[in-house]
Amino acid sequence: MHTGSCHCRAVRFEIEGDLAPIQVCHCGDCRKAQGGPFGTNIPVETSKFHQLSGADDLRIYDSTPDKERVFCGRCGGPLFSRLKSKPEVMRIRAGTLDGVVESEIGFHFYTASKANWWPITDDKPQYPDARPL
Repeated sequence: MHTGSCHCRAVRFEIEGDLAPIQVCHCGDCRKAQGGPFGTNIPVETSKFHQLSGADDLRIYDSTPDKERVFCGRCGGPLFSRLKSKPEVMRIRAGTLDGVVESEIGFHFYTASKANWWPITDDKPQYPDARPL
């Protein structure tokens, strides 16, 4: 079991089972939404995600017609995103997890639009556009 929360801890959740590898997205939308050079996401089956508190504090921003970005309405902390066309999977922001995260980086995607001021220095696979399926 893995636990996580937003910055103010109003929204708390737990995730059952092992975590998938971390996906590092370098697209402009993730940079804007996260306020950094990339977004770090872990795909989680919706059935394995359990809200513990703060459901009333969740806010949704429709960043594209199919994509929802979910954040805490109190502190503004990003929590996860999901595609309306794939409701069975959500992408948890890796930084929201508590304690040691055993998962490692799996790959980088949208590297063609990465921040010019942040080098990618690991040897993980890089994809210039969308992440592989």
